[in-house]
Amino acid sequence: MVLVELVGVFIFALSILYVYYKFVIFNFWRKRGVFYVKPVVPTGNLTDVVTGRMSVGELFQNAYMKYKDHRAFGMYTLFRPILIIADPDLIRTVLTKEFGSFHDRGMYFNEKVDPLSGNLFLMPGKRWRNLRVKMTPTFTSGKIKQMFPIMKEYSEKFANYLKEKAEIRDSIEMKDMFARYSTDVIMSTAFGIESNCIENPNNKFRTYEKKILEMNPIWVALSMFAPKIMDFFSVPFTDRQVISFYMKMFRETVEYRKAYNIIRYDFVNLLIQLMNRDYVDPDDNEEITNVSSTMNKLTMTEATAQSYVFFVAGFETSATTATYALYELAQHQDIQDKVRKEIDEILKKHETMRKYPAVPLLHRICTKEIDLPTTNIRVPEGTLITIPVLGLHRDPSIYPNPDKFDPERFNADKIEQRHSYTYLPFGEGPRNCIGSRFGYIQTKVGLVSLLSRYIFKLHSQTPVPLVFDERTFVLTAKDGVDLIIEPRK
Repeated sequence: MVLVELVGVFIFALSILYVYYKFVIFNFWRKRGVFYVKPVVPTGNLTDVVTGRMSVGELFQNAYMKYKDHRAFGMYTLFRPILIIADPDLIRTVLTKEFGSFHDRGMYFNEKVDPLSGNLFLMPGKRWRNLRVKMTPTFTSGKIKQMFPIMKEYSEKFANYLKEKAEIRDSIEMKDMFARYSTDVIMSTAFGIESNCIENPNNKFRTYEKKILEMNPIWVALSMFAPKIMDFFSVPFTDRQVISFYMKMFRETVEYRKAYNIIRYDFVNLLIQLMNRDYVDPDDNEEITNVSSTMNKLTMTEATAQSYVFFVAGFETSATTATYALYELAQHQDIQDKVRKEIDEILKKHETMRKYPAVPLLHRICTKEIDLPTTNIRVPEGTLITIPVLGLHRDPSIYPNPDKFDPERFNADKIEQRHSYTYLPFGEGPRNCIGSRFGYIQTKVGLVSLLSRYIFKLHSQTPVPLVFDERTFVLTAKDGVDLIIEPRK
């Protein structure tokens, strides 16, 4: 009898919850007269992501292709209404023109529970603005030029490591190889540590790196679309072992350098300067500006978080971009030959990141209620805005025959013909990627080092087109990318 009553109570509670979802939560866009994609209880429009059937980038790409003619349309992510911006002019409004109303990302950020989340990418409001001002001088051309010898050193190690494999025309999984290269570069520049992943792929650095990327689809969805649930239960997004490892590693690196007065031209050195005096040494012929009080120095924890996000954003995005570049070049030997002949010029092109943007969507949260120009939509404060980058980059009305790899799309005359907000691999506006220049150079150095020595061909087990991993936020090939490597003739 008790069991029957409990079942009855449970069914009643579910019924109430269902009604609340359907007629209250999922009534948000209908009440405002905004076209929306029909949701289902309780996942809204995220069912395929939560169940691991589709990557989040592909889900929003599909929605973009179906409903882009509405320019902006509503969706529901779990219990949260979000507005999808599909029109380049409206994207420019959100990212740049009305940045004051859309300056935060609205993703997971909880320094008490997850100190590594206190980084420039996730930080909200005034704190983000203050930190951005401090961090911008660390990514000037002059500062990156100082780090260039580190990149060059590891690119040579990378190319030399593959020499024996090329001689026997072996197959290699390029995503793993580029991840090992980019890990060595980033560990050296972000932590001042020789990780030696190129030659030793099973060391502790790669182990913790893989932990970072082991993402449960539900945690990914919650961190992006419902971070308050994680806050309520005090759940960190970053694995606790990873937090402990990186906090300890950075602190020990800083203390060692201070104790022995070691100066090395890398990102750690710049962060130490921000911890000591709130500004970095100027580049040659530059004056020190924006020096503030000692109250605004970076703490050890804040510096660690910046170093960590520099590492995470750098190794995975660069590795995937370089891998996709070789994947496409392996299918187009004529373009690969052209790259070798004009390597410095061609690698300035952006076609790989057009077809495979590492970050397939952008988030902004409405921080001040606003009427969206040229629409009848009034965006309430707290509304999450999503820009489907992958959808834009694969839109045939913007990039004809979008699945074709065609670097000529980025000739100057072609770029001029397109709306500037239809290519967003690093975002746009005041909150664009601060490390984009570093990412470009790291990727180019690795590719130039390999393409100047070797020829790459597609392995028979590598699918065309690629299948993307459903569990990750970064656009990642599900089963890797196997290529055959040969010495250059």
